[in-house]
Amino acid sequence: MTSTGITNWPAPARLTVGVVSAGRVGTTIGQALERAEHVVGAVAASSPASRARAAQRLPESEIRAVADVASQCELLVIAVPDDRLASVISDLAESGSVRPGTIVAHTAGAHGVRVLDPLNDIGALPLALHPAMTFIGTEEDTDRIRNCCFGVTAADEVGLAIGQSLVLEMGAEPVRIDEKDRTLYHAALAHGANHLVALVCDAAAALRKVVDGQDVRPERILGPLLTAALDNSLQIGPKALTGPVARGDAAAVARHLQALTAADPGIAEGYRALARRAATYTDPPPDLVELLGDDNPGDNDFGNDDRRDEHR
Repeated sequence: MTSTGITNWPAPARLTVGVVSAGRVGTTIGQALERAEHVVGAVAASSPASRARAAQRLPESEIRAVADVASQCELLVIAVPDDRLASVISDLAESGSVRPGTIVAHTAGAHGVRVLDPLNDIGALPLALHPAMTFIGTEEDTDRIRNCCFGVTAADEVGLAIGQSLVLEMGAEPVRIDEKDRTLYHAALAHGANHLVALVCDAAAALRKVVDGQDVRPERILGPLLTAALDNSLQIGPKALTGPVARGDAAAVARHLQALTAADPGIAEGYRALARRAATYTDPPPDLVELLGDDNPGDNDFGNDDRRDEHR
């Protein structure tokens, strides 16, 4: 049997799955695999919240110790925080509970398959399957991953084909991420998702000072605007930029910075940093460059011709 590509490789047989542990990601992956007709036989859940989550979302799965979960499965999903992953893998390797031939997949974004070397050395098949999605711990998560991508890293083409098949079975889209690129991959996702949350919260905090006492939430005002801006950014990239930085209006940006500094210097600092970065996607005039304090704001090559006109 050859592994010339995902279309030539059969989907895995129905597998007995073990999940470590029953956090938001682990229960979501377990539930998605069960929807694909795999069987989550056991799950590790130590805290009361994890046990409750497992009971609700994986009600037919036994709650067992980590070593017991690993010893009874054909596919072991390790869904623990990034900073705990290496120690969990080390403990599993020392316990001897993982059988040769077991598919072991972790869900940490920052790591590839090298972190699984202790289990690879005893005959496990290592995979890194990271869902590019944020989780809230409800059934909605399982529905959402059907529309997301998974970063897939494997030790060889056979492992890659198996990982891709598992992702496809969950209804998601596999994207191959080389081992050497995992940190950059993870940084890009964290920058986009985590810092977006900080940006939205800052904007809402500033706006709250304006609408205080009125029967309207800042999020209600921001929602349509931010939704449109995000959609436009994903569709057309830097051409979605609008506003004073895109127009090169240094006077307006200066007034913004003054008002934000009076309201909250931290928010003003964030505005300045992002405005400086936004300017690299335009052709900023000298007075805006000086205001924002960037030595080389036009380094990005996105076609500088009349870019300010494009953003008016």
